[in-house]
Amino acid sequence: MPHETFYSDLVCIGAGLAGERVAVEAAAAGFKTILLSLVPPRRSHSCAAEGGMQAALGNCAMGEGDSPDVHFADTVKGSDWGCDQECARIFADTAPIAVREAGHWGMPWNRVEAGKALCFKGGVCFEVDEKPEKQGLITARAFGGTAKWRTCYTSDGTGHTLLYTLDNKVTELGITVHDRVEAVSLIHDGETCQGVVARCLKTGALRVYLAKAVLIATGGYGKLYSETTNTVINEGGGQIVALDTGLVPFGNPEAVQFHPTGVVPTNILVTEGCRGDGGTLLDVNQERFMHIYEPEKAELASRDVVSRWMMHHIREGKGVPSPYGPHLWLDIRHLGEKHITTRLREVYDTCRHFLGVDPITQLIPVRPCHHYSMGGVRINKDGYAYGLKGLFSAGESACWDMHGFNRLGGNSLAETIVAGRHIGRQLVEYLKGAEATLRTDLARQAVAKDEARIKRIIAGSDGKESVYEVRNAMQQVMMEGVGIFRNGTDLQKAVDDLQVIYARSKKVGLKSSGIGANPELAMAIKISGMLRLALCVAYGALTRTESRGAHAREDYPARNDRDWLTRTLAYWRDPNGDLPQLEYEPATKVFHLPPGDRGYGKCEIICREEMSE
Repeated sequence: MPHETFYSDLVCIGAGLAGERVAVEAAAAGFKTILLSLVPPRRSHSCAAEGGMQAALGNCAMGEGDSPDVHFADTVKGSDWGCDQECARIFADTAPIAVREAGHWGMPWNRVEAGKALCFKGGVCFEVDEKPEKQGLITARAFGGTAKWRTCYTSDGTGHTLLYTLDNKVTELGITVHDRVEAVSLIHDGETCQGVVARCLKTGALRVYLAKAVLIATGGYGKLYSETTNTVINEGGGQIVALDTGLVPFGNPEAVQFHPTGVVPTNILVTEGCRGDGGTLLDVNQERFMHIYEPEKAELASRDVVSRWMMHHIREGKGVPSPYGPHLWLDIRHLGEKHITTRLREVYDTCRHFLGVDPITQLIPVRPCHHYSMGGVRINKDGYAYGLKGLFSAGESACWDMHGFNRLGGNSLAETIVAGRHIGRQLVEYLKGAEATLRTDLARQAVAKDEARIKRIIAGSDGKESVYEVRNAMQQVMMEGVGIFRNGTDLQKAVDDLQVIYARSKKVGLKSSGIGANPELAMAIKISGMLRLALCVAYGALTRTESRGAHAREDYPARNDRDWLTRTLAYWRDPNGDLPQLEYEPATKVFHLPPGDRGYGKCEIICREEMSE
């Protein structure tokens, strides 16, 4: 073939925690594996996760009595009954194993220190007594929406330490890593995925990766929004190449989470560990308010609930005026210098270096901003993508779907290695029985199509629209119309505006030459795909006439289990169309926990008929 071609058993698109954990399973079983990454693996967005990962170990005093059953119930309630309960069950049962396994591989978990210690809840100090027999076991902190303290952590750099631990395992197994490489399209025959066309971000050259199986593990699509905690590489690349097949659905695209504490104005995340460790939210009068709205959970209700109440409080005129719009305060001063500079040291450094604020003595300006994508490439419980044999997905890029319409803090970091472990083992079984005839003619056709498209962009044959102006217009529409609070009028306007912007995205040209390492060209190649994702999000939200978890419709405030206990499947079957085709499937096949009240948040529930009798 004219282009550089690589052959392997498995090619993983994405080398963050989920991609690496799947790769470890495959390589340990003797299968040749290649990891593709936009950045060096240790710079993947997984390293930005701070607060910890949930696993029901029950080692610390405030975690006594915890179990996978309690974790499962918290996860289902957190999802607002939108999750696949079979996946949630697998997750809760496997999380303790995955955490201990990571510790065996070198993960430096914070450990129980026997004796009395002072803790905080809602700014109020209380004492706990850690048992001597628990000395040295993996400890945990509080997180929102949980009945027990179960968020295992390493200070507030858990993602960083976990990624380094896992990347060491990748190195130990000799797994091949190609970094600064971006997937452009999937190679398939309409039934089976056979590989990937990728582009070297250093030279601009296209490459072919042919494999028996392909894994998508590219993380979320936060850069559809302008105000997001996501890094610049979270542009939905994996979801784009899957959706572009016309065969693989985008599951629950409208399920988008906003995190309560993005710092103003940079939107860098301040971990939920701040509130879990006893931090409080204050308004313009420097008074607490969350206990008014959520008397039991207060600052530790689920993220969707806290974000909405914060924005409600700002709407009530209780926000702090600033040049960047009104915000609220996060107060961790009472936790003390030692706690802040050890267990919250990333927060300490972020505030000092990016805000000029010392959180030991000063308040932190915060406001909800986009954080996480519950939706993604729709897969079954074993990681198999809908629509294409040989295609798998894991982590935030996937709709597994254990999060439903709201993810609990600490469950995503856990999902990366729990789902990575489970799906990796299922993928190994697939590879053991897979016999693939890798068709180079399909690869040639795919490369030729992508090459022609890239040449048209460089030549400006289709138009001269600025890719950055198109992206900025998309992000503005998403922030204004598809944010924390949604309604039919704004959503319809968002869909209409996005259709116009989508047409513009097909006419982008370059200001630069397009030669070599060229971020403008990289953005131009994917901008239409990003608009397709945005249209799936907005159109899915417009069509879902209820409120569930992070999907809050002001014109349909009830959670409608009668009509909408479903999962959205968005397909892009018509390459010339400007809207996805929406289909639906049951949210879960088996109810281990029947729909009920979450125990936090205020929401009317329209019950399923068989449960209302």
